[in-house]
Amino acid sequence: MKEAQFYEKLGDQTVKCFLCAHHCLISEGKRGLCAVRENKGGVLYSLVYGKLVSMNVDPIEKKPLFHFYPKSKSFSISTVGCNFRCKHCQNYDISQYPRRYKDIPGENVSPQTVVEAAERAGCKSISYTYTEPTIFFEFAYECAQLAHERGIKNVFVSNGYTGLDAVKTIAQFLDGNNIDLKGDDEFYKKICGARLQPVLDTIKLMKELGVWLEITTLIIPSYNDSEKTINGIIDFILSVDPAIPWHVSQFYPTHELLDQPRTPLKTLMRARETGLRRGIKYVYTGNVPGEGGENTYCPKCGELLIERLGYLITQNKIEGGRCLKCEESIDGVWG
Repeated sequence: MKEAQFYEKLGDQTVKCFLCAHHCLISEGKRGLCAVRENKGGVLYSLVYGKLVSMNVDPIEKKPLFHFYPKSKSFSISTVGCNFRCKHCQNYDISQYPRRYKDIPGENVSPQTVVEAAERAGCKSISYTYTEPTIFFEFAYECAQLAHERGIKNVFVSNGYTGLDAVKTIAQFLDGNNIDLKGDDEFYKKICGARLQPVLDTIKLMKELGVWLEITTLIIPSYNDSEKTINGIIDFILSVDPAIPWHVSQFYPTHELLDQPRTPLKTLMRARETGLRRGIKYVYTGNVPGEGGENTYCPKCGELLIERLGYLITQNKIEGGRCLKCEESIDGVWG
């Protein structure tokens, strides 16, 4: 265990956690909503510090990050736990584990071990992913500091419910972040056990602090696929920066959300076309390889710049961050 960051002692051995936007009030002997931060004698502890359940080498495109060192490898790590309760979580076996069982599984690993493993694997970055990285913040933060010293980039794949003080703390070492923007406020309350506004606040603050951002929306039939919801998401992205890449991904039934089929391809393509027509510069379809919506095109001349098939890049015509045909600057972190 490790003493947690971002909490306040309130007396009577009660504490209030500010790591994420839930601001849990935690009595002695109890855990927060994430189920991995526990109050022991009036001191809040992280139960997942260095307790990794997953360490893998992934293509950066899997995060998905399409404008961040394309074709590079990322060393991906995760613990159990999450501060959301998404009914459609594809990694529910690790995200919801601490809510179902009292033990905290995982291999004890140090930040130095993680960074050295990333170096040996030739990874350009470390990704804190598979579940919400905010809940293992103390470990992610120490890994990110050490990786930064070694010239390795750091990436969050996040639900965006990070507390604003925690955002400011990690941003100095965070190079990229793919944040889910899942739907409207009703969707967050009904499906995720959260609220929309803190996610919007995190996205805006990450952008202000210079972290490269991409946004993902998993489109679920009858839940968040309405024209009103899609246009609301587009409105927000445009208000922050139209150069933020937006990934619209196909849902498939999983966990507790089994009442809807896979998202029709026409729904994804319509969302992509609407986003592009309204002014988002880069919009991608996800989980439907080979349909053409994964490619990067120059927003000025329309030239095909990066051709993808799933996580595989078959050609890349961006050089020095510019389109080779018209020399338009292409937004991203290209190395």
